Amino acid sequence: MTDIHLAIAAERRDLADLLSGLTPEQWRAPSLCAGWRVREVAAHLTMAFRYSMPRVVLSVMRARGDFNRAADRLARRDAAAMSTGQLVAALRDNAGHPWTPPGGGPAEALRHDLVHGLDITVALGLDRKVPAERLRLAMPDDLKAKSIAFFGADLEGVWFTADDLEWSAGSGASVRGSAQDILLAVTGRKLQPGRLSGVTSRRFTRGLLESR
Repeated sequence: MTDIHLAIAAERRDLADLLSGLTPEQWRAPSLCAGWRVREVAAHLTMAFRYSMPRVVLSVMRARGDFNRAADRLARRDAAAMSTGQLVAALRDNAGHPWTPPGGGPAEALRHDLVHGLDITVALGLDRKVPAERLRLAMPDDLKAKSIAFFGADLEGVWFTADDLEWSAGSGASVRGSAQDILLAVTGRKLQPGRLSGVTSRRFTRGLLESR
């Protein structure tokens, strides 16, 4: 296995360990994904392992081509139908699953898992730091790439610089913060004030977005 595949497997195992220790109240708590509790995020994280590609395509067709709507329906349905133990097992048992997002590769798969893990831990106020080596593999080099533009964040005129990694991307006014907070910002999540610094950092604070 390559470094990135090992990182994906390690991240899924770590998330499974974290989820297995949550209280019932935490499972029901809101995440950074608007309208989703921790349960729905966990269901979404494991969706690709439990559904064949034709079935996902059919769900998207039923949602009139809207992937976010289809993902929302599946996450809500599965979160209601599956126990927390089943959701944890689906993640742990598929740590080495080769899934990648449509049109993407292993880096996008790792980014997907990291972001949704942060959707849970940041919302719950858990002080989990993603290992630096995983963040290095997942941080995007091009903020105009389709895999980043998909989330709909307004990244125009912003130069992001990580304080804890040798990484920067974009162009324009400087915004600084931890790599994992920047990763949330460029994938459409809104953060609490103070997590990012810079004149344009206000663009990425307060409220929630619909992006999955």
